[in-house]
Amino acid sequence: ELNQGSAVPLSVEEGGEDEEEEEEEEKKEKEQEKLSPIPSISSAAAGGLEREAKNQFSTFNNFITTINQKKEGIENRNSPSQLVIPDIKNVRDLPPICLDVRQKQRISIDTLPQELKAPIPSEPSLPIRTKTEKDFQDDVEKAKSSGDWKAVHDFYSTTFDSFLEINAAFKKDISSPFNTIEDSGINAKFVNVVYDALLNTPQDVQKSVLKGIINGLLQEWKGPRTKDDLRAYCILLQNPQFSNTSTYVIYAHLLRQIAALTEADHHFLVHWSKKISQRRFKQLVDRLLQFISLRLFPAKPEEFPPMVKCTWWIPSATKVLALFNAANSLISPPIISYTEFYNSTLDHIDLMEEYHNWRCYGNSHRFSFCQYPFIISIAAKKVIIQRDSEQQMISIARQSLVDKVSRRQKPDMNMLFLNVKVRRTHLVSDSLDELARKRADLKKKLKVTFVGEAGLDMGGLTKEWFLLLIRQIFHPDYGMFTYHKDSHCHWFRSFKCDNYSEFRLVGALMGLAVYNSITLDIRFPLCCYKKLLSPPIVPCNHNTLVGICDVTLDDLFQIMPELAHGLSELLSYEGNVEEDFYSTFQVFQEEFGVIKSYNLKPNGDKIPVTNQNRKEYVKLYVDFLLNKTIYKQFSAFYYGFHSVCASYALLLLRPEEVEILVCGSPELDMSALQRSTQYEGYQKTDLTIRYFWDVVLGFSLDLQKKLLHFATGSDRVPVGGMADLNFKISKSETSTSWLPVAHTCFNQLCLPPYKNKKELKQKLIIGISNAEGFGLE
Repeated sequence: ELNQGSAVPLSVEEGGEDEEEEEEEEKKEKEQEKLSPIPSISSAAAGGLEREAKNQFSTFNNFITTINQKKEGIENRNSPSQLVIPDIKNVRDLPPICLDVRQKQRISIDTLPQELKAPIPSEPSLPIRTKTEKDFQDDVEKAKSSGDWKAVHDFYSTTFDSFLEINAAFKKDISSPFNTIEDSGINAKFVNVVYDALLNTPQDVQKSVLKGIINGLLQEWKGPRTKDDLRAYCILLQNPQFSNTSTYVIYAHLLRQIAALTEADHHFLVHWSKKISQRRFKQLVDRLLQFISLRLFPAKPEEFPPMVKCTWWIPSATKVLALFNAANSLISPPIISYTEFYNSTLDHIDLMEEYHNWRCYGNSHRFSFCQYPFIISIAAKKVIIQRDSEQQMISIARQSLVDKVSRRQKPDMNMLFLNVKVRRTHLVSDSLDELARKRADLKKKLKVTFVGEAGLDMGGLTKEWFLLLIRQIFHPDYGMFTYHKDSHCHWFRSFKCDNYSEFRLVGALMGLAVYNSITLDIRFPLCCYKKLLSPPIVPCNHNTLVGICDVTLDDLFQIMPELAHGLSELLSYEGNVEEDFYSTFQVFQEEFGVIKSYNLKPNGDKIPVTNQNRKEYVKLYVDFLLNKTIYKQFSAFYYGFHSVCASYALLLLRPEEVEILVCGSPELDMSALQRSTQYEGYQKTDLTIRYFWDVVLGFSLDLQKKLLHFATGSDRVPVGGMADLNFKISKSETSTSWLPVAHTCFNQLCLPPYKNKKELKQKLIIGISNAEGFGLE
C-alpha cells in the first residue's frame, strides 16, 4: 500500500512464512532493486489514459505487479523504493483512516483557533525554477504550432516528480515560509494555467504527470508534514486527470494520505481551500462525489478492485470532502450551496443500515455516511426520519397492545393511534387539552375527529386540523406571534405570562407535522430552526438551557430588517458614536402599551455606546432580542417539538433542512406538477386542461406560488417534490361564470369548463389573487 505517514501504519499480511519462501523473496528483492521504478510507472500511466481502451488497467497492473514483489521487505527497511502499491486485484483492507470520526454524533471538521500552536517542521531547501506562467504559455503555443512537445514534456515531468519540485514551480516565493492559514503561498493562477493545458497535451506528457505523482506518493514520511507538503497535496487535488476512472487507484491513495493528516494540517487545508475560485471549488467537490458514486455503483466493476479489498476508498474520499464542506461553511455567503455536497447516489443504498450502524457502532471503527450528514440529501434524510418515526410508532403501538392484553382487557384498534377529538368552536383549547392529556401517545399515527361530524380521517381531516389550528394560532389577534411585514415572517412575542403551554402546543404541532409528513404553512425565519437544533437532542439535565444559539446581525436581518439596518449603520458610522447617537447599554421595549427598559449588561444605563464598544453593544442587543427576551416562550416551543420528534436523526439535519421538512421547499417546478397531476372528469388532452397548463406555465413565479397556495394551503413543495402533492384537477359542473374552487385538505382544484384560454386565465387570476382561507377577502 502507499504509505500514509505516521498517522496510519502500512498493512502487513498476517500469518508466518517458512524460511525458504523468505530467502526466495529476498533474492527477488535484490533483483528488483537493480531496476529503476520509473519505466514501470511510466508504462502504468500509459495504460491509465488510453481513451476507449478495452482494459484501462492492464498496463497499470504491470507496474503494480513489478513493485509489489518488494512487499516482504517493507518492515525491515526504510528505503522509499520499497514502499509499494498492492496488486489491484489483491488490495487488502487497511486499518481505519481516522479513529476519531467514529462517534455517535454528526461529524464535521472543526476549525482550530486562529493562533494554532503546532510544531512546524523545518522546510527543506527548494530547487530554483525560473519558468513563469507566460514562459509556459509560450512553450505550449510553440509546441502546438511545431508539434515538438519536448519543452512542455520536460516541464511537466520535472514539476510533478516530487513534492519539492511542485513547490519550486508553484510557490509564489520559494524563500518565504508561508506558514499561516491566511495565505497558502500557491500561485493559483499558474496552477490553473498548467492544469487547463494538461488535458490537451499528448498522452506521453499526461503519463509523465501521473508517473511523478506516484513517485511523490511513494515517499516515506517521517514525523509531521511540512507546509510545502500540504501545498503539494492542495495542488495535486486539483489535477483534472482524476476525473478519469482509470486514475482512481492513484487518486484513492492521494485521498488516503490527505485524510490521514493531523487535525492541525487539516486546519491549514480548510483555510487554504476557501480561497479557491467558485468554479474550481465546485469541480473539486463534484470530482469527489463522482469518485464515491462510481465506487459504490461502478459502470464497469472490472475497472476497480473488489469493494471488500479497498474499503478505505470511500471513507478517505468522504473525509476529504468534509474538509471542503468545512471550508465552504467558513465563508458567508458560502462558496457554493450546501446542497451541492449532496450525493443523490446515496438515495439508493440501504439508508437504515447506515443509520443503525451509526447509532449502534458509532464509537467503533465502522464507517457510516451518517457520520458526514452533509453528503446525504434532504430526500434521503426524510426517508431516515420517516422510517425511524414509523419504527417508533409501531413500537409504542405494540407496547400499548401488550399492556392492554396483559391486563386482560379487550384490544381496541383506537389504541394504535393518537386520536384527537376537537370542536371547531373551541379548536385551540380542545387541541391543547387533547395533546396534553395524550402526551404518551404523541408518537402514534395521528387521526383527527371533529365532534359532531361524520367525516372519516383518511388524511384530509388531519390536514384540515393543521391548517385551521395554524391559521388561528398565528393570527395577530391571538397575540402569540408578531408578523413582520418587511420580512414576511412570524416571531415570538416577548410578553411575560404564567403559562406558556400554548407555545408548547405549537412546537408539538410542528413535530407532529414532521412525524406525519404534513407540510405546514408557517413562516418562521431560519434562526428559529437553528434554535430548535440547539441542542438537537434534549439534554437529560432539565436545568440546561435550550434554544440558545449564537445569533448574528444576519439573523436579525431575516426578522427585523429595518432595525438590523440601523445597527449595521451604527457599526459603520465614521463619526463620534458617543456624541452623535447618545446611546447607552439600555434598550426599550413596548409590552401591552407600556414602555419598559432593560439593561444589556450590569449598569448598562450608565455605560455609553462608543466607537470602541459598539460591536459589543450590537452583539448584546441581537442576543437580547433573539434569545433572552423570548427564552421561556421558545423553551416551551422547543420541548413541544422534541416531545414528538426526539430522535438521533435530528443530528443529521441542518437548520435549512428542518425548515424544508416542516414547510416544504420554495423551489417550484410546474412542469413536474403537470406530469404528476391526476384528473377527475377531465382527460389531460381536453381543451380546458390544455388551456390551464398553457396559462399556468406562463405565470410569473409569484402567481404560480399563489396558485399552489390556493389549491394546497401552502406555496411550498414537499421534500419528495411535486409528485408528493397528489394534486388533482376535478371538473366542476357549474356555470363558467363561476371562479375556480379549491379543497386544500385534498390538494384538489375544481375547474369549470371555460370556453377559451382568455376567460380561464382571467377567472383563475381573480380566484388565486383574492382568496384567503375558505372565502374571498
